[in-house]
Amino acid sequence: MFFKLFLAFTLIPFVEIYLLIKIGTYVGAFNTVLIVILTGVLGASLAKYEGIKTMIRVRDSLNRGELPAEEMLDAMLIFVAGIVLLTPGFVTDLAGVGLLAPKTRYWFKRWLRKKFDEWISKNKADIVIF
Repeated sequence: MFFKLFLAFTLIPFVEIYLLIKIGTYVGAFNTVLIVILTGVLGASLAKYEGIKTMIRVRDSLNRGELPAEEMLDAMLIFVAGIVLLTPGFVTDLAGVGLLAPKTRYWFKRWLRKKFDEWISKNKADIVIF
């Protein structure tokens, strides 16, 4: 786990800096900074919009007396997407937009639920219910 985190915190910034420099040589430094700021603002507004839609679905589920598990997972992914979109860079912006788009978020949610189920089944003996 430590190795994966180490790679994530060293490899991703390296790729981001490389892309910022490469794109900056083609479109100029000012335009590159402007693109990064614009994607951050647009991403934050898209995250706000998707978050409001999700919270409405949570409220509707609760009003029907249902547990809003899927909606809460959506809300968590939208929150992560918002944070990733505010991080300067093109790779993180692409990942954030991928998490915000309902179609790609659905596939990521399926993968995440599969991982949760595997983790729970693996650690079932360790889970203590009071």
